[in-house]
Amino acid sequence: MTSISSPAATQARPRASTGIAALVGVVSAGLALGVAQLVAAFVRPQSAPVLAIGSAFIDRVPPWLKDTAIRLFGTNDKLVLLASMALVVTLLAALAGVAERWRRGVGLALVVLFGVVAVGAAVTRAGAGPFDAAPSVIGFAAGGVALRLLVERLRAVDGANGSPSSSSPTRRSVLAATAWVAAAAASAAAAGRALSGAARDAVAARAGLRLPAPAVPASAVPAGVENGVVGTTPYLTPNADFYRIDTALTVPSIDPATWSLRVHGLVEEEVEISFEELLALPMAESRVTLTCVSNEVGGGLAGNATWLGVPIAAVLERARPQAGADMVLSRSSDGFSASTPLSALTDRDRGALLAVGMNGEPLPLEHGFPVRMVVPGLYGFVSATKWVVDLEVTRFADATAYWTTRGWSDQGPIKTASRIDVPKGFAQVAQGTVPVGGVAWAQTRGISAVEVQVDDGPWQPATLAAQDGLDTWRQWSYAWDAAAAGPGAHTLRVRAVDGTGAVQVGERAAPAPDGATGWHSVSVTVQ
Repeated sequence: MTSISSPAATQARPRASTGIAALVGVVSAGLALGVAQLVAAFVRPQSAPVLAIGSAFIDRVPPWLKDTAIRLFGTNDKLVLLASMALVVTLLAALAGVAERWRRGVGLALVVLFGVVAVGAAVTRAGAGPFDAAPSVIGFAAGGVALRLLVERLRAVDGANGSPSSSSPTRRSVLAATAWVAAAAASAAAAGRALSGAARDAVAARAGLRLPAPAVPASAVPAGVENGVVGTTPYLTPNADFYRIDTALTVPSIDPATWSLRVHGLVEEEVEISFEELLALPMAESRVTLTCVSNEVGGGLAGNATWLGVPIAAVLERARPQAGADMVLSRSSDGFSASTPLSALTDRDRGALLAVGMNGEPLPLEHGFPVRMVVPGLYGFVSATKWVVDLEVTRFADATAYWTTRGWSDQGPIKTASRIDVPKGFAQVAQGTVPVGGVAWAQTRGISAVEVQVDDGPWQPATLAAQDGLDTWRQWSYAWDAAAAGPGAHTLRVRAVDGTGAVQVGERAAPAPDGATGWHSVSVTVQ
């Protein structure tokens, strides 16, 4: 008896098969990434395709795009990148499935191409070894095999023309096989995470670490460092709220038992220090405000904390830098590097640290555990290397750092800056006295005055909170007579004067190549 299919059913079958083919492509990609993550657990976690490609993207992103991402997404920039990568991979995987159903080998070629990109990204990362290609090779081979087999089953269903024999596959059987592949992908990924114990070891090590008492403790926080204006940024930034800007797509997990710092280059004696040896050295404690060079005028990429660590000057003295050296190229475990003037690190009065503690506890993993650099007065891109493992004494003329090769300055002294925290922009305030408050900073120089301007009126002195030190920001406040200003829209501006008497630059400039300038302003409406 001849089976007759209606035109509608005939059209529905290709549409259904196209959807299943797209699903097959996505699931096959999941298997590729899951298997790759499992293999990476035995090779190196950073060699997994997602991390390798994402890190390669971060390495090659132009400065203007980096600034745009930070301006739009702030410290969520890496989360946005990962989400974007997931979306792109999903779309490309679905395309590969559909293409393979359309013509044999086309979808598989896309899988191979993606695998080649992943291999290239993995083997060109800093610290890559000969086996870093293995996760991508094995993972995408598994994904390619799954794609070919599942699509061939789907082709067999389409070839039956609505009259499958008892031995022919059905769409239901293809979906069942796809589900099994999805389960295998999830299992492989979970096993990879479980076997990659670096994060677990680092968390456990941090939890069990007892910081030594400082040989040189920080002085007590002076009374009156808070301006009393509700809504002003806290004087000390809690660790959980401290900004994080770095090039690591995922937080490096380093077991301090395996950590060491190498000091080499233009030195009389190479030095290598283990974490245990570092903790045994005399520690110093200080409060320092850190600032990211990507901070826009009025931005929040600054934070103040109490740091505990070994003076970098003491470590460099053991290595004895040679005459002619003027720079230290610090390197992170994730491949980042920073160029710091040697003089800033050997100056004991400046107090640069190899920090192990932050606000009374071991460094959080995302802020550099087990060891990071803290150098007062310099933007982080030339000084604040997290997860630091290498210090090379060299010359600016002979070596360049991560961001220097991308068009940024090789030296980055922090510029005087100030910010209005209260009231927020576009706030509506009542007539009467309105409290205005914020923070100002000029590390190593200190803040001697802050002034506020309403609309285009004269600059008026603000009240400064107590000064803790030259390396920390300073809160300020101003009582604004909004009734005298009258109802309607008004603009508040702020500028600071540093300890040398220099007034904050008013001309607006973007962060690149050596830090933003300009006076912060907010618009408010008096009701």
